[in-house]
Amino acid sequence: MGKPAQGNSTEAEDPGRMPRQITVLIIGAGSRGKNYSNYALYFPERMKVIGIADPRACARKELQEAHHVDEGNMFDDWKAAAEREKFADAVIIATPDRLHKAPAVAFAQKGYHILLEKPMAVTPEDCKEIVLACKTYNCILAVCHVLRYHPVSLKIKELLDAGLIGDICHIQHLEPVGFWHFAHSFVRGNWRNEGESSFSLLAKSCHDIDLINFWMGGKRCLKISSFGSLSHFTKDHKPQGAASRCLDCPVEQNCPYSAQKVYLRVAEQGSFHWPVSVVCSNGKYDIEALTDALRHGPYGRCVYECDNDVVTNQVVNMEFEGGATAAFTMIAFTERLGVRKTTIYGTKGQLSCRGSGPVKVFDFLQRKKLTFEPDRTHSIVGCLNAHGGADYFLMKSFVSAVADNNPSLICTGADETLTSHLLVFEAERSRKENRVVFLET
Repeated sequence: MGKPAQGNSTEAEDPGRMPRQITVLIIGAGSRGKNYSNYALYFPERMKVIGIADPRACARKELQEAHHVDEGNMFDDWKAAAEREKFADAVIIATPDRLHKAPAVAFAQKGYHILLEKPMAVTPEDCKEIVLACKTYNCILAVCHVLRYHPVSLKIKELLDAGLIGDICHIQHLEPVGFWHFAHSFVRGNWRNEGESSFSLLAKSCHDIDLINFWMGGKRCLKISSFGSLSHFTKDHKPQGAASRCLDCPVEQNCPYSAQKVYLRVAEQGSFHWPVSVVCSNGKYDIEALTDALRHGPYGRCVYECDNDVVTNQVVNMEFEGGATAAFTMIAFTERLGVRKTTIYGTKGQLSCRGSGPVKVFDFLQRKKLTFEPDRTHSIVGCLNAHGGADYFLMKSFVSAVADNNPSLICTGADETLTSHLLVFEAERSRKENRVVFLET
């Protein structure tokens, strides 16, 4: 991947002000680490990647060539980078979920500012340890709850804080995962098995619980309940005559989750972007490499013969101070991928939004609908446009916060993230214990 041409994106700065360039280490050069590192390619005056740690040689090499990183700052183990004297301003930690805590604590102890992929960690205790380390060593921590940075989320928050719908009575929020996306990530992929990664609500929907808590403002959640289960992707639902791998399957044409449909036919159209890029983990992006990966790797398996155990559908019910309530739904089996739907019911109006907006408010007094557009003034390059451009806004905020030593620019800092993560853990405890959980004061 070569350096992109300049002028492909714009980023407004204060007139006459030259921002300080920050230096970063990439810890975990997979899909998310690579994506965040792209910010340096399009905004080299703001950020420079000077070190990379990843156990996979092909992943390290790809990022090294893109960012022209010195060989002396290439590591096959993050621990070797952490043992050195501090040599960058910040680290971007995008390791697998269960490998977040150790590097986060180690780099905090060295004084690095930290951008940490969500979830923060996979246990409440580990999350608290990360927060304590960052506070103890005075590090800026930004957790990648990217949706808080999305213009739509911020517009909703602005309208709520302005009192347009009065007092919030109820929030109804839906996350449609997408039928093939769930099969890719949570049946065949890295987040399929709780023992190897984390549970669905934490891995996929901690974004959404965080948003609900964000929109509720200062109201504290008092009690929480949750229900959910693994549906369909089990051996009991395997079609008669189906093979163990999609490339060998005689009934593949009748399966919507076929790896041939999800990956191979997409690649045959010339697209090797996500999710195909994840399957081609050896760094080669061609039909031959993809076919070999599907024949021998995890992404070519029958979805009814995987070792997945995370839930496909889950609801979370919450009651906040003052009696306000919220209901969240995560569902795998949807047409659209990640096009969230939110309805917020207030005493003076109803707010609704789908996907990237606009945000619509029905005013009870005037009995008419008002439409509000989110900020669309930024031109965002394609590789930073994930989550509707929220990845770009997250990176811009983090880089500015580090450059100016201004933690107030971070929307998803230590305390905010810990609060919403603890709600996720309690919701999952409710689901597993089949009871309402009353939260401590």
